[in-house]
Amino acid sequence: MNDNWINNSIAEYYNWLRDKTQVLKDEQTGWYTITTPFLGLFNDNIEIYAKLNNGRIILSDDRQTLSNLKLTGSSLTQSSKRKEWLDMILLNYDITLNNNELQTEGNEKDFNQKKHNLLCAISEISDMAMLAKHTVSSLFREDVKAFFDEQNIIHTPQFIAKGNTGIEFIFDFQIAGREKEVVIKSFNSLNKMNVPTFLFGWGDIKDAREKISGKQLKGLAIINDVDKELKSEYIGALESKGADVVMWSQRHQPKMLEKLIA
Repeated sequence: MNDNWINNSIAEYYNWLRDKTQVLKDEQTGWYTITTPFLGLFNDNIEIYAKLNNGRIILSDDRQTLSNLKLTGSSLTQSSKRKEWLDMILLNYDITLNNNELQTEGNEKDFNQKKHNLLCAISEISDMAMLAKHTVSSLFREDVKAFFDEQNIIHTPQFIAKGNTGIEFIFDFQIAGREKEVVIKSFNSLNKMNVPTFLFGWGDIKDAREKISGKQLKGLAIINDVDKELKSEYIGALESKGADVVMWSQRHQPKMLEKLIA
């Protein structure tokens, strides 16, 4: 496979986003509704809202994310662990929470980054619906970190890198060696938003990171497959774009551990 595959994949992703994104303005309020191609908790398209106010662009989820989460029975008020995870997500993506509304703002130059951050936050918060309804003993990302510590794998959590588009992407972990670097996403679930977002982010930073570090940059997905049925199309999408895949149930197998060596 030649090196053009990643550039072609990014171009395809851009085209898909542009073709599938719809914008509608409410003339009375001045708010724009941006309907994205990403699917939410109830298999409907995620919508975010934008408004220009005194030269600043405000982006909002109109309280839909936490409202939908509550409908699934995953109330934040009943779990300190969920609240802790929510606070971490909001901090990572520079999102504020006002009366259950996810909101961020910036100028016109910030729009792509802020829109990306809000969509990532919505996706990660929605993942809480996949957790147990009443108790959360641990989060999958924490389980992955504990596994790295158990295996004495030196890693950097919450690794941030800027891509060719100028957007900063956050990866759960990074492992760096002398000749190779690995950026890692831990997937508690696979869906039509988090898989392409990971592939796009990895692809967007690849050229810049390899030029700066002089190392090969690999993308790795660690997937929670315990007591879950995973759609083969998502795993196939990861593998077809060159990403390595580690199934959580097989993490101790030598061939899986090899993928964690940079």
